[in-house]
Amino acid sequence: MNQSVIRLTRELNEIRKSNDLSIAVACRESDVRNVKATILGPPDTPYEFGFFEFALKFSRDYPTKAPTVTALTTNSGRCRFNPNIYAAGKVCLCIGRLLLRFSTWRGDRGEEWSSAQGLESILISIQSLMSSNPYENEPGFENANQPHDKENQKSYVLKIRHETLRVSIISRLEDYLGINPDGTVQPPPITPEQDIYDDDSSMMDSEASAVFEPFKDLCKRRFLWYYDTYLASIKVESEKVTDGAQFTKMPFEHSGNAMEGKFLYSELERRLKFVKERLDHETASWAAEGLILQDKESGVAANLQRQFEQTVEHYKKQDSVTIDIELVDDNPFLWRVTYFGRPMTNLDGGLFNIHLAFSPRFPDEQPRAKFMTPLYHHQITTDGIPCYIPQRYDEGRHHIDAIIQLMEEESPPYDPRTQVNQEASKLYWGSKEHKREYNKKLRRSVQRSMEG
Repeated sequence: MNQSVIRLTRELNEIRKSNDLSIAVACRESDVRNVKATILGPPDTPYEFGFFEFALKFSRDYPTKAPTVTALTTNSGRCRFNPNIYAAGKVCLCIGRLLLRFSTWRGDRGEEWSSAQGLESILISIQSLMSSNPYENEPGFENANQPHDKENQKSYVLKIRHETLRVSIISRLEDYLGINPDGTVQPPPITPEQDIYDDDSSMMDSEASAVFEPFKDLCKRRFLWYYDTYLASIKVESEKVTDGAQFTKMPFEHSGNAMEGKFLYSELERRLKFVKERLDHETASWAAEGLILQDKESGVAANLQRQFEQTVEHYKKQDSVTIDIELVDDNPFLWRVTYFGRPMTNLDGGLFNIHLAFSPRFPDEQPRAKFMTPLYHHQITTDGIPCYIPQRYDEGRHHIDAIIQLMEEESPPYDPRTQVNQEASKLYWGSKEHKREYNKKLRRSVQRSMEG
């Protein structure tokens, strides 16, 4: 095997095992040198929780020779998201003293690509461009302090935030869900009754011929995590601008390599809410699709039935936690988990029902969990979506384990990417008085769970 393939395979596996919430990578098994990556926009920047996709192409000489890098989130070449991320997809960044320009690594004399660099360092460097003040990334504007520069900095941040929401989040999810620009919905290309569900090989053949979109499920799940944050951002940002106002052109922008457009937050809010509605509809449809697969005795239905039985037996042997698990309407694609609050904790006496909906494409498409009994928690959205990372994605038990850990963890590390309930997060990580108020609200939700 070529050394470049060995090196790349190791680097890909290391990133995947890290469960990094900010970076994800993927490639076809037969084409490891062509890698796709998605970077989650950093918190507290205009790129916050946007989905930015890149293509990296590695030659047989890697790591001796550097890869080429192309930005894919450009609104079909019409949107320059950063002074160093061009509308045509070119990327310009520095790693140490190394300069990457226009998807080709080259530097000044004495600055050469080092084989010590790798896939992760490239992606982290790209992510570092997504700062709170990206205006400074343009050469010559690093220390711009003139009044017009200060105004441009604010204007630049305003339009990047708008386009992050519009292009990298809303338009991406609309494309995944088959939503047309006018708000109508395209008919699904595949229905449960078609032959693709007749056997696993048909499904694999269809997937092999499909367009390679490895982050579709990831973006859908993250959208559900951050929906409240997106909605709150639209409310805040819309108060800073006038609906219909044109974007301000930056000094370093020119035709064909700019971010042009106008602010339309009222329209973005409507589109965002409709994406959420369609995602909820998609999740609800899995149960009906699952029953069809169960009748056909498909492999995925048998796998989930077996996992359900094994999970029930596993928790029967656990003295540290009390939960009941059952199938809703005897459907292996929809599990109901009933959690009983542990004594002598804030959850003491609580009774929480959680639904775990499984996709007909499981495990390629991950299950979606939802608290049917409201729980006030900084890592659970107001709609009941828990933000968690399982140790293994292909076993339902590990999803339940991760949800229980989320509920019971007393001193979690602070990570703004997991704070999906904004009000609860501010209280939980605030002053002692705020933390007491958080605990009061948590206890009230526990008490209501016992009443209902």
